[in-house]
Amino acid sequence: MEILVMAAQIILGLSILVGVHEMGHLLAAKAFGMRVEEFSIGFPPKIFSFKWGETEYALSLIPLGGFVKISGMMDESLDKDQLAAPPEPWEFRSKPAWQRLIVMLGGIIVNVITGILIFVMLTWMNGSTYYSKDEVNKKGIVALPLGKEVGFKTGDKILKINGKDFEDFSDVYDPEVLISNNSYYTVERDGKVIDLKIPKGFLEQYAEKSKTEGFVTPLSPYDVKEVIKGSGASKGGLEKGDKILSVNGHPTTYFNQLQAVLADNKDKTVSAVIDRGGKEKTLSIPIDKDGKMGFYPNDLLQVSHKDFTFGQSVVVGTDRAVKVVVTNAKGLWKMVTGEVNPASSLSGPIAIAQIYGGTWNWIKFWSITGLLSMVLAFMNLLPIPALDGGHVMFLLYEMISGRKPGDKFMEIAQKTGMIILLSLMAFVILNDVWKLFK
Repeated sequence: MEILVMAAQIILGLSILVGVHEMGHLLAAKAFGMRVEEFSIGFPPKIFSFKWGETEYALSLIPLGGFVKISGMMDESLDKDQLAAPPEPWEFRSKPAWQRLIVMLGGIIVNVITGILIFVMLTWMNGSTYYSKDEVNKKGIVALPLGKEVGFKTGDKILKINGKDFEDFSDVYDPEVLISNNSYYTVERDGKVIDLKIPKGFLEQYAEKSKTEGFVTPLSPYDVKEVIKGSGASKGGLEKGDKILSVNGHPTTYFNQLQAVLADNKDKTVSAVIDRGGKEKTLSIPIDKDGKMGFYPNDLLQVSHKDFTFGQSVVVGTDRAVKVVVTNAKGLWKMVTGEVNPASSLSGPIAIAQIYGGTWNWIKFWSITGLLSMVLAFMNLLPIPALDGGHVMFLLYEMISGRKPGDKFMEIAQKTGMIILLSLMAFVILNDVWKLFK
């Protein structure tokens, strides 16, 4: 069932983004009097289609993209016969370069607008819920294995990020911080203030599937939120609201302490001291082979919430959307320069489906879809033939030089671009499959 939910979310998300992207091209083309022959969400074979006016609208089977076929344009169809005839006034090639440029930018512009709107509306409707730095620093953080490589120790209190104060603890994980050169954290440890610099190669490790738990997490006091029926916790008499004080004599005030003790006692029965309504009790609880008692914890850290006016949401939402593009640009540059291995950072449809997850949550769905809209806009602007950015590159050349690239050159460029894109698509899909079995 989870796989079906993942598949449904990525198909819906990509269909929305591809639909608005191609609609941007279509509306711009029609505004300048160009004939649009076909508009398709997905690639053939077609599931169904209908014709409205001069344009055939189709929903196709392969949900990895879409296209708009504009008369007189060298595109994926490589329709050389049409281009061999004299240009007609309603064709793409007969229009001024500035109009053709706007048509090619239409999809990117609409994706940017869509992404910003999604971020703005999510900010306005939901505000921001987070752990504050001050709340986390009452106890400090847990240094996970990757965090220890940076130099963190459990109990550290993070004071600043790159020398700047912060309020939301999630800023510690900000991709822009992790991807920037010379980033560092200022922490308080045993009354002393020290700086911990993010080491070279950290981002690549962080991007690996095995590291998705993060590198630091708040020291979290907890109690029992719900006991799973039939579990060791249920058999041992654990109840909702219990606080587990110790297991086999080891303190378990914080959830990470409990996880560590249980990991050492897989398939064993442990002695747990609990606090139930202010009274201590000792329970014998069997632990399963995965090192689990069988209950859902209730995080007792205080959560902060901030609401925004619509005007504030426009500023905050736009800033969040723009950061996605900036981060992707920096990440791409690190891949080009060899600082980051593409295999650890690039994600295809399988990885994206996993990000959406196996449960349907509309806030999460729209958050990921908004992020993907900005990523799609950025990727389409890359100067690769067959992408919008490739067409933009050739149109800018024409506008500056006053000469159009020849039809034969455009045909070769289009074929080259398609080979690059198909190779990249094959790489990310195979890379996703490889990560599944690592």
